[in-house]
Amino acid sequence: MRSPLPSLSPEDRALVRRRLRKPALTFLALLGLLAVNVGLGATQPFAHVWALELGIAGMMAGIILLVSMEVLKEPPLIRLFSGLGFFWVLILVGMTLTDYLAR
Repeated sequence: MRSPLPSLSPEDRALVRRRLRKPALTFLALLGLLAVNVGLGATQPFAHVWALELGIAGMMAGIILLVSMEVLKEPPLIRLFSGLGFFWVLILVGMTLTDYLAR
């Protein structure tokens, strides 16, 4: 029985590798930063570790904005709305933390 999927030529394989390189590296970077953040949260190596964790979370958001969403390649209006969207998420997280820390 023959496979329903055609086999890829070497040129097609090279094209797939080139196209998937950036998303794969982005995924690995985000996964590594998440591991660092979880490790810092679990071990609490110093008193104000939350500031470092917040910085790492900001780096992750920046990677998502600049690499995954490709905001730098978009028109200015889309950049504005993507920035406003992240700002809105920041407001929502701040409201959640306010409720959590006030109890």
